[in-house]
Amino acid sequence: MLFVRNDSKRFRFCRSKCHRNFNKKRNPRKVAWTKAYRRTRGKEMAVDSTFDFEKRRNRPVKYDRGLMGKTIVAMRRVEEIQQTRDARFFENRMQDAKAEKKKQARVEIEKSIELLAPAVANREEVMRNVIDSAKSRIAARKKSSNKLTTTPNSAMVEG
Repeated sequence: MLFVRNDSKRFRFCRSKCHRNFNKKRNPRKVAWTKAYRRTRGKEMAVDSTFDFEKRRNRPVKYDRGLMGKTIVAMRRVEEIQQTRDARFFENRMQDAKAEKKKQARVEIEKSIELLAPAVANREEVMRNVIDSAKSRIAARKKSSNKLTTTPNSAMVEG
């Protein structure tokens, strides 16, 4: 939908939701689902040289097959560059979040340490049981492998 103001300023709306919010005079920088909100809060890259390729140009270009091939290859390359930069931007933004999650986990553990205390108290006993069962499994495997290796050899010697 296109809305033209009295001062000839044009506004294009992708869906009626956007148009309704514009009519309600809502600031898009304060509405959480908009691109403007994400950019102002630093959730998305606001400045990048790859954005210059997406600008519309009103210059008519004569069709040239070689130029079109190069353009398509360049578009793919720009897309790859944009994706790597987005990923890097996201990782940098989430570094602080990792530390914050660890801090919150520590606080949660400190709050509910009484739930974990019985498990920690039984830890040595559980570890002993695990080690004993592993040793018994290894011993059983050795016995079965010894039986398998000795039986065919003794049969060959006798035969």
